[in-house]
Amino acid sequence: MRILGWLLAIVLVLAAIAAAIHFTGNTPAVIVWLSKPSHGWDLTKKAPAPDYAQDDSWAARRGKDSLALLVPEGISDEPGAGAIDVFFVHPTGYLNGGDWNSPMNANSRTEENTKWMMANQASAYNSCCRVFAPRYREASIFRYISAPPDIAEKAMDFAYADVVRAFEYYLEHDNQGKPFIIASHSQGTSHAFRLIAEKIDGTDLANRMVAGYLIGSQVTNAEADKLKTVRVCTSETQTGCIVHWATWGEGHSAPADQLDRLVCVNPLTWTRDGARAAADLHKGGVPATGRFSVQVWGDDAPQGVEFPPLKAPVKAWTWAECRRGLLVVADQKDGPFDGLAFGGKNYHGLDYPLFHMDIRENAKVRQAAYLEGAKAASGPAAAAPSKAPY
Repeated sequence: MRILGWLLAIVLVLAAIAAAIHFTGNTPAVIVWLSKPSHGWDLTKKAPAPDYAQDDSWAARRGKDSLALLVPEGISDEPGAGAIDVFFVHPTGYLNGGDWNSPMNANSRTEENTKWMMANQASAYNSCCRVFAPRYREASIFRYISAPPDIAEKAMDFAYADVVRAFEYYLEHDNQGKPFIIASHSQGTSHAFRLIAEKIDGTDLANRMVAGYLIGSQVTNAEADKLKTVRVCTSETQTGCIVHWATWGEGHSAPADQLDRLVCVNPLTWTRDGARAAADLHKGGVPATGRFSVQVWGDDAPQGVEFPPLKAPVKAWTWAECRRGLLVVADQKDGPFDGLAFGGKNYHGLDYPLFHMDIRENAKVRQAAYLEGAKAASGPAAAAPSKAPY
């Protein structure tokens, strides 16, 4: 009877854990603790550095068949035929505790998550641009939730070094002197902002950067103000500038340390810290295709996720307002974007899907503004960079 009682208790505990995950979207601390890496910083556990001369080291690249080429239903854009490039740094997809950095296993849940990012995030730029998105030894999700400070910093530095090598390879071998956009999300935005600050700001490359769409992270006003030549965008046509927002639902309970600090550019108006923009300005969200795995326990085996074509945009769906540094939007419960909401109305997973068409159209507007400005500066005989389709 005692053994039966213990077994029943274990079953009840597991059921409670499963219920907490299902109903709140949050993983209990005990699961995090049991699943985190069991070792310290160990370079012998790291995957070999990606060789960016190889297509396999890129999630999207010129000439490579990629989910970044998906176009929403009913949109006639020709993917990859724009006059400029986008260098896209994807967010965290490695949610496993095998190490503090991704082993870059091509047959894994992590790789499926990377494909999700190409389909639902990087694809927003394929109307203006050839998409270049490196695979890199990204920091694990445990870097954010359980790593000691020294390991947290080392994991990010390790990942950033790959991003820098990928960008330098892209410039030397693929860019061909073209203007470019830097784009990113979440962890990717941490790396992309650092890339701009250390490798682009104040250099000749800044003159070729059309814009930086650095979305869904912790880009602060204080950090942005330290940049020498790159500024925060204040209009939809401004070039050589950066945008950032972090999306939360109306009535949110965001942590106090996130308030009044972050750069917020409203993607409905492309103004900084402006008043509420009405829903009729919303060019449209695109419901996500495929499934992003949020499981932080167990192995990293693939789940067989499929990625159907992107659905048609949902237009005029939400208003948006920069409020105390956060982008606040209408509550998304029970709507077409509900599945990507985190607990507490944290809409981190919606930063891209909810504003897919706003990003897509604005990237084309900034491309046109940049090319027109370059033509005017060079004189009427100057030729725009040639188009280079996939």
